[in-house]
Amino acid sequence: MGIGGHRPRARPSIIIPAGLAALLAVVLVLDEGSAVVRVVDDLAVLALSTWAAVCSGLAARATRGRIRTAWTFMAAGLAAWAVGDLIWLVTENVLHVSPFPSPADLFYLLFPLLAALAMAQFPAVLRQSRLRIVLDGATVALCVFLLLWIIWLQDVYDAYREDGLALGLALAYPMADVLGLSIAVAVLARAPARQRAVLSLLTLALLLTTLTDSAFAYLVAGDRYATGNLIDIGWAAALVVFTAAAVRSRTTPPPVAPPVTVPSNSSLWVPYVPLLLAGTVGPALVMTGLERIIVPFITTAVCVRQAVAAWENRRLLLAAADQALRDPLTGLANQALFHDRLAHAMMLKLRDDRSVAVVSLDLDDFKLVNDSLGHPTADSLLVHAGQRVADCARPGDTVARLGGDEFSLLLESEVDDSHLVAQRVIEAFNKPFDVDGHNILMNPSVGVAVAPADEPELTPEALITRSEMAMHAAKRSRSSRVHTFSADMVTDPDATGSAAGDLGQAPFDGAAQVRLLGELRRAIDAGVFKVVYQPKFDLKTGRVVGVEALLRWPHPELGMLRPDAYMSLVREHGLMRPVTDMVLDKVVNDANRWMARGAQIPVAVNLFAPFRVTPGCPTHCVGHWNAADFPPSASRWKSPKTWFSPTSAWLPRCCEGCVARESGSRSTTSAAVIRRCPTSAI
Repeated sequence: MGIGGHRPRARPSIIIPAGLAALLAVVLVLDEGSAVVRVVDDLAVLALSTWAAVCSGLAARATRGRIRTAWTFMAAGLAAWAVGDLIWLVTENVLHVSPFPSPADLFYLLFPLLAALAMAQFPAVLRQSRLRIVLDGATVALCVFLLLWIIWLQDVYDAYREDGLALGLALAYPMADVLGLSIAVAVLARAPARQRAVLSLLTLALLLTTLTDSAFAYLVAGDRYATGNLIDIGWAAALVVFTAAAVRSRTTPPPVAPPVTVPSNSSLWVPYVPLLLAGTVGPALVMTGLERIIVPFITTAVCVRQAVAAWENRRLLLAAADQALRDPLTGLANQALFHDRLAHAMMLKLRDDRSVAVVSLDLDDFKLVNDSLGHPTADSLLVHAGQRVADCARPGDTVARLGGDEFSLLLESEVDDSHLVAQRVIEAFNKPFDVDGHNILMNPSVGVAVAPADEPELTPEALITRSEMAMHAAKRSRSSRVHTFSADMVTDPDATGSAAGDLGQAPFDGAAQVRLLGELRRAIDAGVFKVVYQPKFDLKTGRVVGVEALLRWPHPELGMLRPDAYMSLVREHGLMRPVTDMVLDKVVNDANRWMARGAQIPVAVNLFAPFRVTPGCPTHCVGHWNAADFPPSASRWKSPKTWFSPTSAWLPRCCEGCVARESGSRSTTSAAVIRRCPTSAI
């Protein structure tokens, strides 16, 4: 999944200083050096530095951790710059003395030092990378200083050789700037992707500051600088870029520690650029003869060789990192990558008010496949199932296998359409899987949890937990529909399956049992089962005094199946409740139709004992009667002898006298137990 950064909206905090800097540039180009221009220049730069310090302070306030520390140092450095500008303004335009050297230089020098400290706070890297950052920073600093010495600073040294204070100040500016710039380049080379835009702006601003300070030292050495010079545009531009970085930082999510760290492409070549420039430009300026040609070629060859070696190492690391973040069986994202992307999505949600949802699903009865067909077939089934889930995802969504037969989807979008995607996943499983010559029907239990807008403190772990709760609710219901998390799921007791019919052992084994289970689920969802009725006669009168409902499954290939062929699968895989609901609906509808024709015949229905003793059983049964306006007195609820328990008062008063007890010649149920139960017939 690629989640790119969102471009921040154009803000007055950036547009106004950028317009002021552009206006200053126009003024300096049209009227360089006049007294009015000098005052305008000093005021404009003072306003820009003050505003940059304010924006940096706001960025520090809006962030946390090391990022907050970094912006605090940067705000302090820019505040020192603003104080220096104020002293410069007063010294030059009020006191009418030369502002260089002056107390303003002390504050100006504080800026690059504090900026260097700020840049050192940004990286969130592993310890083994810190040595590389130090070496990269040293390489950049030495190479940049060498270039500046060759081009400008040697002339500055020659001009101020007799004046120690002026020489120290003139060289301190570029040296301090080079220190901050080298740290910025080293940090940028290994910065997390989410911080790269901000760090690029800061590095650009420090580069502009370094070049402008070096040009200032060079012009001052030749006594050719005065306020209003064109190089002042460089300082104004740098302050605008500092402001843009501060504003951008307020809308950038904080970095999250990546599961696996891989050097970026920029970290391979950025440290070598200053070395390449120093080794090619430097000899061309100071060498003569053959050395002037050979040395640049040697430097270029060494830099290219090192870059190629680093690129090859990165390619191997990237392959290893990708394997570490992928499920080895399905090739989907693993748990570490899924959690990392979910954490990022939750931060984007807070910033951009995006919809974030997690879909959890697992494959019902996968253990049966594993036990019956073996691990290789089960693994192949997981691969095919993962591919179907991935085919249902949209570009930008993340599909992961979290372990076993559990899959998860991370859905991000402007609007919440997680239910549509989840429904598409369910429909994808309607087609059987053709695995190793077996036709296998699998049913997924799917749960969805959406991060609500009114819960900004919701953690990624809590969202995953909610989606799993919804998935377990779907598994308990045994229905082919999406279950969305709701608050009542937190207290929902684990339901026990129930059904009508007899129990027995399915006469199918292995692949046939797996296939039959898949067909059974489809038949329950489609309601293709039939209910037949066995009449009960009064032996004295010979009249029909009631009927007993018996469940039959008209299988398209195996013919009419009795309960002993499939009821063990119903019981073992939690399908009792949907089967019971289906039987009750059919019985109530048939009995109502008979009553409409004038035949009021009591109907007996077998109940699964574990369902009969659940707290919700009475309300559940009465709900079917009420929905069809069916009188409870017209029904008889039978409990097979092997399931009989001494639990009393399990049905409300409206059902008293409607419970029958199956018994036989070898029944061991005591009369006391029978007396305690509201039994009307044996």
